[in-house]
Amino acid sequence: MNKETFEELVAKAVESLPQEFAERLDNVAVMVQDYPTRQQMSRSRLERGMILLGLYEGVPLTKRGQSYGMVLPDKITIFQKPIGAICHTETETVARIRSVVLHEIAHHFGISDERLEEIERGE
Repeated sequence: MNKETFEELVAKAVESLPQEFAERLDNVAVMVQDYPTRQQMSRSRLERGMILLGLYEGVPLTKRGQSYGMVLPDKITIFQKPIGAICHTETETVARIRSVVLHEIAHHFGISDERLEEIERGE
């Protein structure tokens, strides 16, 4: 899949968010990169052998105090090549992009990986 098509799918995933979430994504940049940098990999704290599909970099809404302000936008990066490597069809790619975008946006709202796993299991 070419980069332009992939970026369009990421944009559609963001646009499909419920309005109450979309309204709270002020000052958040959503970007596409081929692969994570070494610095992004080290910040992600992934276990050895795991693949990084997306990354939220910023201060979650739940951790912002009154002094929060005048900062660069939070950044969500979706990594095209790792997603492309694990998806075999366009339908699968679209679904994975949406899942990764939602996962990273959840981090912006202060939801941890552990809590996301609980939610996915229905707990």
